[in-house]
Amino acid sequence: MSAPTVVVLPTYNELESLPEMVARITRSAQGVDILVVDDASPDGTGELADLLSARMAHVHVLHRPGKQGLGRAYVAGFTHALELGYEIVVQCDADGSHRPEDLPRMLQMLADADVVIGSRWVSGGVVSGWTRGRLLLSRAGSWYAGRALRLPQTDITGGYRVFRANALRRIELDLVHSHGYCFQIEMLDRAARSGARIVEAPITFDDRLHGESKMSARIVVEALRQVTRWGIERRLQAGDDSRRHAEEVVGV
Repeated sequence: MSAPTVVVLPTYNELESLPEMVARITRSAQGVDILVVDDASPDGTGELADLLSARMAHVHVLHRPGKQGLGRAYVAGFTHALELGYEIVVQCDADGSHRPEDLPRMLQMLADADVVIGSRWVSGGVVSGWTRGRLLLSRAGSWYAGRALRLPQTDITGGYRVFRANALRRIELDLVHSHGYCFQIEMLDRAARSGARIVEAPITFDDRLHGESKMSARIVVEALRQVTRWGIERRLQAGDDSRRHAEEVVGV
């Protein structure tokens, strides 16, 4: 990859999956750096990341003082990557659900885009190891968020993405305040509203390598409540803008 590229991997208790993910990224996308963002994992993930970094020059570690949520970890990693001068920043989970083998195709698609979304729901996308209930919950959440915020993409909530540095800057990371599930929605919404060119790449989404998913119906419902508030506020604002414009036209 000619442009300086980094994969941001947020970790919290990913001791078992981290070495495999680092190895797979290294094999699949040669020349790409890795930034592990560890939230003081009590299982020793941060210490393991330091050992990997000492042995592998392309692996770097950003330690944070404690668990503050996935969204905060990604924002910290993105901000650090921009400060270091990376031109392409990859958002990827460390639990093995995102296949590094899909990354080269996503990077290629960036040639005609500012943001590439690894999509489970476009043609060619696959989800492996999920129950029917979890599939329905995820698809429904993505559909609803897209309708509420008028986003045309099919996978609104997926977390496997590639950003050009300029796209991240236009998103204004210091204004992103969501955590977890809602973070993915807010990032995509802000990218779309900034005028970024967004494309979707089919990926294979696996269940995590080790441990249990942190996702739950409660988390999804809370996120969609926030999405509903955003959608209502946006429509009310659009109505106010239309009224003001009409008043200006008729000279009221």
